[in-house]
Amino acid sequence: MTVVSVSMPEDLLERIDQFADDHGYTGRSEVLREASRNLMGEFEDKKLEGRELMGVVTVLFDYETTTVEEKMMHLRHEYEDIVASNFHSHVGGHHCMELFVLEGSLEEISAFVGKIRATKDTLTIDYSVSPVDDFSPLADLS
Repeated sequence: MTVVSVSMPEDLLERIDQFADDHGYTGRSEVLREASRNLMGEFEDKKLEGRELMGVVTVLFDYETTTVEEKMMHLRHEYEDIVASNFHSHVGGHHCMELFVLEGSLEEISAFVGKIRATKDTLTIDYSVSPVDDFSPLADLS
């Protein structure tokens, strides 16, 4: 295998090492390989291609030390064709949360989430994607 050098904050490295110990990984390389595979594969679900989707994206950041809020506003406008709703809330003493509801294709939602992930100083990013082009009554799910 090829050796790759990666820069990351010390606290994240400590969390990765602890995760590896807690979950029986052989080391941080194995954790990072699995995380990379999962990240690369998360938008490759063939069942979602060509379908109309809904995405929910939640971003947490420290409002006192970053310009993330301004960057979120710019992304909201850049992706106005797919941003159906946007909600901003203060969380705790120094944090803000941005919640985006998206409607679009897999490619559009993937591009939006990629831009959010590339935004410096975000603390957490969470999202989910669901198809909205074929809702069935709950009784039909059995």
